[in-house]
Amino acid sequence: MTACTSVVSGGPRQLLPDVGTVCYRLPNIRIGVQSMKAEIVDAARKAYASAGNAITLGAILHDGECHPEPIVQIPLAMLNRHGLIAGATGTGKTRTLQLVAEQLSRAGVSVFLSDVKGDLSGVGAAGTPNERIDRRVKDTGFAWNPTSFPVELLSLTGKSGAQLRATVSSFGPLLLSKVLGLNDTQTSVLTLVFKYCDDKGLALLDFSDLRAVLQYLTGDGADELKEYGGMSKQTVGVLLREMVELEQQGAESFFGEPEFDINDLMQTERDGRGLVSILELADVQDKPALFSTFLLWLLASLYNELPEVGDVDKPNLVFFFDEAHLLFDGATKALLDEVEKVVRLIRSKGVGIFFITQSPKDIPASVLGQLGNRVQHALRAFTADDDKALKAAARTFPKTSFYDIQETLTTLGIGDALVTVLSPNGAPTPPFATRLVPPAARMGPLTPDEMSQRLGSSAQVREYATPIDRESARELLAKRIEASAAAEAGSDPGDEQDERAAGGGTRRAANGGRAPKPEPSTLEKVINSPLTRTVAGVVTRGIMGALLGTPRRRSTRKRPSLW
Repeated sequence: MTACTSVVSGGPRQLLPDVGTVCYRLPNIRIGVQSMKAEIVDAARKAYASAGNAITLGAILHDGECHPEPIVQIPLAMLNRHGLIAGATGTGKTRTLQLVAEQLSRAGVSVFLSDVKGDLSGVGAAGTPNERIDRRVKDTGFAWNPTSFPVELLSLTGKSGAQLRATVSSFGPLLLSKVLGLNDTQTSVLTLVFKYCDDKGLALLDFSDLRAVLQYLTGDGADELKEYGGMSKQTVGVLLREMVELEQQGAESFFGEPEFDINDLMQTERDGRGLVSILELADVQDKPALFSTFLLWLLASLYNELPEVGDVDKPNLVFFFDEAHLLFDGATKALLDEVEKVVRLIRSKGVGIFFITQSPKDIPASVLGQLGNRVQHALRAFTADDDKALKAAARTFPKTSFYDIQETLTTLGIGDALVTVLSPNGAPTPPFATRLVPPAARMGPLTPDEMSQRLGSSAQVREYATPIDRESARELLAKRIEASAAAEAGSDPGDEQDERAAGGGTRRAANGGRAPKPEPSTLEKVINSPLTRTVAGVVTRGIMGALLGTPRRRSTRKRPSLW
């Protein structure tokens, strides 16, 4: 009997009995050069035999052994059927996200990443070999090569990337009403306002435009709504309050121009690799409403503007939404319905969506049912609720005779996952415990100097840096009110400048009211003085008495009382 060297995490080396094989024991995983059960490897090869062009995930694990052959894959053609990457904190979800995103870029597919924690910008820098990577490369039999990828950084505040903006008009009344959480009556009023603005040529670019229209239609312009049906001031008050609440989340800087062009997401470099667009969200972690508002607008815009392509060999764009619970926490039913609709229908536009979160229960069931590919990292069951969630997650995997799903989910190590994907014929593969291959780029953020250099050389940062404040609803209504006030005063609103240049004449009041009367002459002052009016009254009564006679005075005696 020969010795078997064991390395236990956090402990000393130990000698264990074995049967003639040198092996290395890691936490929960035993890796040996002796082959695992042949039927499991054969089943995995059969499941992924027809994958064609595919994303490599890793090698098969079973009973503590890792077969050094990267068999487990996701077919490129199935990535627009969406997916889920889930697992407890610290189990490797972000690195799995990075792994898939890198290989998509290498295959010429554009990628969008939402980076909530701020640790994905390193995709733009090559990885550095180390002991952990070397060991994982040996375990999986994967040919690892450190590589950087084309990256563009985006930001909702403009602090850490190209400033993202969208106009109120591009949202439309229905999507905006879902973002604001309006009921049916309030939604109909918002639809009425958008219709009025379309008819009158009033551009709604930001919230100041929408606020100006709402205030105008409940004030000076109320009569203009007769043909539209009208609206109550109470409903308008609700709309204004909801707008203020969203502005407090940072929407004021998001709504406006220049609007972000979604075609900037779908670019291919000269070497054929797809662009990786990273939305930096570390500075708005405490503003989930702003985050979800943008993502919903982006998905809706892609669905409305991209052409139908049906089933394609590879997707045009794949989204990765890290910390996906931020998108759904506190969302109204109408908003969830909108997300479900977009996820269900956007597949035909050649767009795939992956949600990354700690537990599958963070995703609404109606959305979870649309996710065909699944990479499930370890789940922990420390509480009764955790145990319930674990059992529920285990029941959602296809049946297999190779693993006890529930036990496997609790014993997976860091960087290991239970994987099931859609095969090219649309059927789910059996679940296999998988040791994932390492990403090729840096597994960490860019340094501050690297970030500054990249932002300084970015064409998108320069393109979207300066806001545009062109004439829109707010300015047009202000002119209309000014013209109306001038008409009531009986003057042309354009006369004010001419009168000021002449140094005299009538001037409009500063508040837009009627112009003041001209200064009275000396004769007018005398005629209108109190003394002149008194004298004139006495003379007039004297003349009238001479002409008509003195009137008889009324008796001042009281009538006798009847009592």
